[in-house]
Amino acid sequence: MDFLNADSLPWLRCAQQRLRTAHAARRLPHSLLLLAAPGLGAGQLANWITALALCESKSQRPCGACASCQLLRADSHPDSHVVRLEDDAQQIKIDQIRELIESLALKSYRGGFKVGVIEGAESLNASSANAFLKTLEEPTADTVLIMVARPNHRLPATVASRCLRLTLRPPPPHVAVAWLQANSGSTQAWDAALSLAGGAPLLALELDAGVAALEADMRSSLKALADDAVDVTLLAERWIKSNPGLRITWLENWITRRVHDWIDAGTSGQTAEPVGLPAALLKAKIRALFKLLDAARDLKRLASTGMNQQLALEALLLGGRSALKN
Repeated sequence: MDFLNADSLPWLRCAQQRLRTAHAARRLPHSLLLLAAPGLGAGQLANWITALALCESKSQRPCGACASCQLLRADSHPDSHVVRLEDDAQQIKIDQIRELIESLALKSYRGGFKVGVIEGAESLNASSANAFLKTLEEPTADTVLIMVARPNHRLPATVASRCLRLTLRPPPPHVAVAWLQANSGSTQAWDAALSLAGGAPLLALELDAGVAALEADMRSSLKALADDAVDVTLLAERWIKSNPGLRITWLENWITRRVHDWIDAGTSGQTAEPVGLPAALLKAKIRALFKLLDAARDLKRLASTGMNQQLALEALLLGGRSALKN
């Protein structure tokens, strides 16, 4: 666990300072819910908080050098417990939560805090969430519980309401670009990658190599769809097999730009006066695009619920074909 990675992410500093101050005042929350989209460093922050709680230094924490920090770096600290999705699983199982609860019920091996982290907490099923609820309500002494989830998490309100929420947001574009240039060694334009990543620098860095290819493929796919030159079933199947989440995000961005284009098209760039587009025509075009945008967002939101994504994507593409033709 390289918990010091969080120190290299400038958009986390406010959260780090807040937690460091709480720890110094002996008011570190016993349960935290970190809400963040992918690529904002929520996992790195969870690791850093774990180190903050377990570090044995008398000065700056986490120090990275004490015995506790060394154990964390070797992923062998007896008071650090992490639960995440198992390979090929879609839900965090109740047995995983029961094992975590049993571990946290024991005394600290090193006489300090015990930390439990649940990564991808939105993947808790009803039984797992209910089993964890009692631990949230009655945590053992010197225990820190950290749940990491996406902003559109499906955690029960009874679970989420018992945690202090800490929401991570994308940094300003100039901060993101500066970080990307410093960490990639490239001064290229990062607008396309950041747009696709929702402003998340870590994800933009990961996506950069394939952004141009994805952009070209999506534009080609939408043109073929609008021209009735592609089988919707085959297109949906290809999307499902190749970055479906990114494709839906790209589609959201494309629709948003298209809506802006239509709105801007209703005004003269020279006089700022309406150019006389028929209101009924403009409303119909924008309404169709918004309907497609809502469908794309619903598909993205429900992607982790076990629904048949192939059929849902086919329905989205069929229903949106008329909007794409406009």
